[in-house]
Amino acid sequence: MTSKERAYLRGLASQIPSLYQVGKDGIGENMIEQIKNALAARELIKVHVLENSMMTAREAAEELAKETASQVVQVIGNKFVLYKRTEKNLCEM
Repeated sequence: MTSKERAYLRGLASQIPSLYQVGKDGIGENMIEQIKNALAARELIKVHVLENSMMTAREAAEELAKETASQVVQVIGNKFVLYKRTEKNLCEM
């Protein structure tokens, strides 16, 4: 992903709400499946890491990106953005 593509996706992500939260239980199989489905439907999602989580936002973003075959677009504070391009729902850049 180029820096221009990443900047474009960050701009889009600033307007969307967080869809999921990572809490004290961390990341489970159910959450991974839900995020895979959300990425297939939307391509770009934002996730919030709660204060009581044992993971940092960076750790959670990297683990979820690996498990869902997506890319980390941005990590700011307790939130991060994931992107996965789909054939059915191409995001124009």
